Amino acid sequence: MRRGSRMPSLTLSHVTKYSYRNPVAFGEHRIMVRPRESYDQHLIDAQLTISPEPSDVRWLQDVFGNSVAIATFKKRARELVIDSTVRLLHTPAELQDVDIEDYARLYPFTYSSEEMPDLLRSIERQHHDPLREIDTWARRFVGTGGPTDTLAMLSEMTATIRREFTYVPRPEKGTQSPMETLAKRKGTCRDYAMLMIEAVRALGFAARFISGYVYNPTSREQRTGGGNTHAWVRVYLPGSGWVEFDPTNGIVGNRGLVRVAVARDIYQAVPVSGTWSGFPGSFLDMSVSVDITVDEVAADYQHSSLTV
Repeated sequence: MRRGSRMPSLTLSHVTKYSYRNPVAFGEHRIMVRPRESYDQHLIDAQLTISPEPSDVRWLQDVFGNSVAIATFKKRARELVIDSTVRLLHTPAELQDVDIEDYARLYPFTYSSEEMPDLLRSIERQHHDPLREIDTWARRFVGTGGPTDTLAMLSEMTATIRREFTYVPRPEKGTQSPMETLAKRKGTCRDYAMLMIEAVRALGFAARFISGYVYNPTSREQRTGGGNTHAWVRVYLPGSGWVEFDPTNGIVGNRGLVRVAVARDIYQAVPVSGTWSGFPGSFLDMSVSVDITVDEVAADYQHSSLTV
């Protein structure tokens, strides 16, 4: 971040509530709601409150370095409430901040021999596409008259999903297959992310699924997908590393996006998962509420001078 620039201070409230007709027993719950620490995300404070009070809460980092809380319970209850409140400083990154190595600025290119072994699993396709529908759609962004500008191609794919597809919120769990999203031309942020991941992997890029939060950086910049967790994509570009692409909003960079979980597949980035046991039909409802407040703060210091 440049000296004299400004960055937002955010307060994030994420409440997940499960309701039951009768008291039930809770099994182990896996909770992934703590934003990742990085050069562009500086955690000031994080509190996790769970009711009923767990008998134990332990923290770990998963294979991707995500912070995960594991809660176990002894008490039965009619409600389970998981309340996360976080304060952080967020450094926006813009499209012009992406600086790609010379050899990778034009597509096609090949990742270096040093990086390829660690990127292979993020290049592998996750969905069976027997008719190669995703491949065909992805190739429309590749120029036919010679090499294609890498960043322009990925930016155009991101913008096209935003422009040509209809965003439809869907509170139910689960994700459409990329082929379903392509056929229906509509879906949620999760569906868009999985479509773009499969499309760029079809072109040989390493890509990962991101779960986190979206907010409006200013009153003039409105983002789609708030009120709940949000999903987008990271693509590995030599020289800049993992670059954010949000097809729901058609943006490149992390402006308005706070990362919580990074994963190779969507099922590795579920915010809350767990089990319960009790009388059949006891489950009534699940609700999720995400509220974000933004305050601009002066930042007359370099990254290295930030202490949290």
